[in-house]
Amino acid sequence: MLKFLASFSDELSVLAVVFLTAALVHVLAPFKRHKIRRLLLVAVGQLASAALAIGFHRLGLPAWELRANLACDLLAAVVFVQAAGVALFDVLLPRIGVSVLSITSDLAVGFTYIVSTIAVLRGAGLNPTEVVATGAVVSAVVALSLQSTLGNILGGVALQIDGSIHVGDWVQLENGRQGKVTKIRWRHTVLETRDFSTIIVPNATLLSTNITILGRRDGKPVPARYWVYFNVDHRFSPARVCDVVSEALSAAPIERVALDPKPSVICVDLAQEQRPSFALYAVRYWLTDLAVDDPTSSLVRARIHAALGRAGIPLAVPATKMFVEDHDEQRARRKQEEERARRVAVLRSLPFFQVLDETELTSLADRLRFAPFVRGETMTRQGAVAHWLYLMEHGKAEIRTKQPDNAGIAVSDRVVSTLVGPAVFGEMGLMTGEPRTASVVAVTDTTCYRLDKESFADIVAKRPAIAEELSHVLARRRVELLATRESMGAAQRSAKEASERERILGAIQNFFGL
Repeated sequence: MLKFLASFSDELSVLAVVFLTAALVHVLAPFKRHKIRRLLLVAVGQLASAALAIGFHRLGLPAWELRANLACDLLAAVVFVQAAGVALFDVLLPRIGVSVLSITSDLAVGFTYIVSTIAVLRGAGLNPTEVVATGAVVSAVVALSLQSTLGNILGGVALQIDGSIHVGDWVQLENGRQGKVTKIRWRHTVLETRDFSTIIVPNATLLSTNITILGRRDGKPVPARYWVYFNVDHRFSPARVCDVVSEALSAAPIERVALDPKPSVICVDLAQEQRPSFALYAVRYWLTDLAVDDPTSSLVRARIHAALGRAGIPLAVPATKMFVEDHDEQRARRKQEEERARRVAVLRSLPFFQVLDETELTSLADRLRFAPFVRGETMTRQGAVAHWLYLMEHGKAEIRTKQPDNAGIAVSDRVVSTLVGPAVFGEMGLMTGEPRTASVVAVTDTTCYRLDKESFADIVAKRPAIAEELSHVLARRRVELLATRESMGAAQRSAKEASERERILGAIQNFFGL
C-alpha cells in the first residue's frame, strides 16, 4: 500500500495544489470558481496519465510508458502554472488593489507555459529546439488560414495596451447603437445595451471603424450631454421662458443630472416651416448615468412642465388645430363656482384661515394663483425673502433647515417635519415680510396655490382686527417649532408665545401699513 502511494506522490502533490487553490478562490474570489473547474480537469488528466504509465509498465511496454510519463509531467506543469496564475492574478493582486489587464495576465501565463514545457522536455531527454522549429512551421500554416481571427486577437491586444477603450465605457458604433463595454476579450469586445441586449463586436472592427466614446474628454470621464426639446407660443419672451426654466432646473438637484456643468436653456428657433405658431426651446443637461437616459429626460420634462405652469406659460398648440366647445355663459359660470367652492373648502380646512369669514374666504379663493411643483423641487428656500404663502392642496413635502456649526458655517439640510396636503406654509413671509426660516422640498408631485401680499392686503385693510387674530396663530406655530428644537417647558412656552404674539402683531401692522 505504501509503495502504491509512493508511486503517486507527485500526483498527490498536484491534487494538494488544486485543493489549496480552490480553497483560496472560494474564500477570497468566489466569482472566479469557473477557473477551478478547468484546473480540476487538467489534474484529472494528469492522474489518468500516471495511471496509464503504471499500466504500460506492468504490461512491459517501455516506449508507451515513457510517453505516458511525459504527458503526466507536462500536465503537472500545466496545473502548477495555472494554479499560480489564478492565485496571483485573480486573488492576490486584486486584494492589494493592483489591476492587471486580462491579456497581460494571459501572456504572462502563456510564457510560463512555454518555459515549463521546455524544462519538462529537457528533463525527459528530448531536444526542445526541434519541437520549437516544428511548432513554428505549424504556427505559420495556422496563421495563414486564420488571418481574420488573428486580426481580432491583435486588435484585442492593441485595445488593452493603448487604453483607448476601457471596461465600463459607453460607446456608440457607426450604426448608432450604444452600449456599455463589459468585457474586452482576445477576439471580441462585449457591449451591453440599455434594452438588455448584448452586442459582440470583433476587435478588428473596433480598430478599423470610427467609434464614439460617450462621456469622456481628454482622457477623463465626464457626464454626457443630452437634449430635451419643448415648444412655447412665440408671443412669450424667449428671455423670460429661458429664465423661468433655468431657475427651476437649478433650484434643486435632479437625480442623475450633473451639477457641473449645470443645465442650460436656449431658444433654438422662433419659427420654422410647419411650425409657424411657436418657438422651439431646448434644455441641455449632462447625464451622470448613461444607462438611465430616458427616465432622466422624463424628470427634466416634468420639471419644465411644472415651471412653465407656475409662470402661466402654456406649452404651444399648433395654430392649425381647432377646438370646438359649447362654452355658453351659464356653463362657464357653473364651472367657476365649482372651482371657487373647492378652493374655499380647502381654505376653510386650514387653521390659519379659520379666522376669516365666508366672504373673506371667497375673496381669497378667487385670488389664488395655481403653482404646481414636481418631486424634488424646492418650493421655498431658507433665507429667501418672498411676500407670499403657498397652499398645498395635494401632495407631500419636507420642511428642512440648515443649522450653523461652531464656526458659523451652515451644515447639510435636516428634515424637521413633513407636510401633507391640505397644508399651508410661508405664512410669515406673507404677513410680516420676514425671510424664510426653513426650506420646503416637494417629496411628491404637488398641487399648490400661491397667495400674494397684494391679494391679502385688501382683506386686512377692511378688517384690521384680523392682524391680531392671525398673530395668535403665527405665534403659536412659531413657538411649537422652537419648542421642538430647544425642549421648552410649559411656562417657558407660554411666556415665549406672548412675546412672539406681540412682536408678530407689530410686524404685521408695519408690513401692511395699519
